[in-house]
Amino acid sequence: MHMPPPLSPLAFIWTHEPHRFLIQFSENFGIRWYGLAYVLGFVGGAWLLFRYARANPPRSLLPAEKIWDLIIALVLGVVIGGRLGYFILYTPEALWNNPLELFRVWDGGMASHGGFAGVIIALAWFAWRNKIPFLHISDLAASITSLGLMLGRVANFLNGELWGTHTDGTWGVIFSQTDPDRNPLPRHPSQLYEAALEGALLLAYAQWRVWRTDAIRAHPGRLAGEYFVLYATFRAICEHFREPDATLILGLSRGTFYSIFLFITGIALIIYSIIRNFRTTKTPTPTHP
Repeated sequence: MHMPPPLSPLAFIWTHEPHRFLIQFSENFGIRWYGLAYVLGFVGGAWLLFRYARANPPRSLLPAEKIWDLIIALVLGVVIGGRLGYFILYTPEALWNNPLELFRVWDGGMASHGGFAGVIIALAWFAWRNKIPFLHISDLAASITSLGLMLGRVANFLNGELWGTHTDGTWGVIFSQTDPDRNPLPRHPSQLYEAALEGALLLAYAQWRVWRTDAIRAHPGRLAGEYFVLYATFRAICEHFREPDATLILGLSRGTFYSIFLFITGIALIIYSIIRNFRTTKTPTPTHP
């Protein structure tokens, strides 16, 4: 009896064809997964902020009527910072050669580290404008950020971009557009690793801190610091499985190198929060005769 030849391990590897649109009306126009991820991330973040404001006792000092103002500030910070950060941190020569590339948002190109910088500036302006402590607003923003990151990384996967390095594992994915000869090898689905760690796990941790501890109200800056430290750690782990976006810096991928500064900022915030809390608890209560 003739036996069929054994199947190649590649027969069990999923070949991913990129599809950037949920609904496509023309070649470059439609409802894109990436744009939808942004919308859902900001709307979901607003929903969480409303829950904080309406909790008993409230979990934030941000009035409900100011939440959408904060969301608009975050949108501007993420979009402007992320877009500028992409060109400054990853492809400065493209911006130098053709500044109009900055406005071709349909071609993609956002940097999470640039987005963080833009958000910090937006939060500082919002806190000053509304007379709300900056560190408190930073903690609130940190508690909702990973929702958008998670959805954004899933959109990266659907778009077939930011793929990982080659792997022999059966969980590898063949991204058909990575090889012009249409004969690519399996790669780590690093976008999904990032969605799980930087997104889902970090979001769950932040929500635990909001609802099960008094970190936001009693220790301003602590949650933001913890968020930076954990994000930088998870990003460095995921970068190990991700194809570098640009040339290395000191032997490190740019995502890992830029995360070092987030890690240092996070440690500084945590230390400041501890010292501030220690001084507050040690301050003697004034007595009146």
